[in-house]
Amino acid sequence: MKISKIQTQVKQIELKTPFKTALRETSHVEFVRVHVEDENGYVGIGEAPATKAITGEDIEIILNSIESVREQFLELTCKETLEILHSTCSIGSSAKAALDMAFISLHVKQKNRSLAEYFCIENFTPIKTDVTISLNSADVMLEDAKKAYAADMSILKVKVGSDVLHAVDIVRKITKELLHVQILVDANQAWSFEDSHFFINNMFDAKIELIEQPVVASDLESLKKITEFSHIPILADEAVFTLADVKKVMESKSADMINIKLMKCGGVTKALEILEYAREKNITCMLGSMLEGPYSINIALYLAFAYRDIIKYVDLDSPLLYKEPSSELDFLFKGCEISLKK
Repeated sequence: MKISKIQTQVKQIELKTPFKTALRETSHVEFVRVHVEDENGYVGIGEAPATKAITGEDIEIILNSIESVREQFLELTCKETLEILHSTCSIGSSAKAALDMAFISLHVKQKNRSLAEYFCIENFTPIKTDVTISLNSADVMLEDAKKAYAADMSILKVKVGSDVLHAVDIVRKITKELLHVQILVDANQAWSFEDSHFFINNMFDAKIELIEQPVVASDLESLKKITEFSHIPILADEAVFTLADVKKVMESKSADMINIKLMKCGGVTKALEILEYAREKNITCMLGSMLEGPYSINIALYLAFAYRDIIKYVDLDSPLLYKEPSSELDFLFKGCEISLKK
């Protein structure tokens, strides 16, 4: 069955509270939704959020990118479109991801299968996601952490910024007040090597699961030195977009773990390549996300269930941050626990 139509629309979802990191602040999720329809009326949907600070793409760039390649996919099968998308299309990784997941979703519908069947999921035991504690004053962040824990969210991703003294302060306060939570510290490239060294030296009596991307993505030398020095595992995020990036970081031992995001690598097709490599090399992974819409979160969650043997950390908490629950999710969120709807 051949593709007959590709359409885009811009969607927004309001958040409960502003989302703040070292790179950006927003009060809503804004994303492009792609509808891909075939000649028999089957529709596949993909999404890409605007994360210019990370991927270099805003809404206009994503829309223009998809429009620039739209015509070459018409009258082709999903298999043909995926081959072209990942071999000759020079568009941004988020725009590519939206098209990739739309083509895959359409292909699955054409085969009269579910995404769970497509990803060969056998174990449907619920998984857990972290929930983000946005960058703010220490008092506000501590209160947010307490509220999250009271709502059965026991895995907290704590966003910190360039003020490393503030980072030490808030992480110490949370670990002291909330003894039974898992703490993931995300610096979003905000620190220098010296800042990272200082933070780690002040965390010997604090229980922390990992530190995510402490230094700028391009500074692998510093990242490697931090990894060698740190008693806390170091997770590479912005430093790993592609499989080639992953190989470079892991083979040089510049990080202990990697964060895979569909919007960085260019969609499900490329994420699968990275996950298979990680499985082969026994690399511990986080499956992460930007602030995303429900369809892109859905397909990432199917991946999380399918690769639960190597995905130790799940960072797919966008639905927990929405102001209103989404009816478009295939999954139920209860606290930080996620299960497939029956």
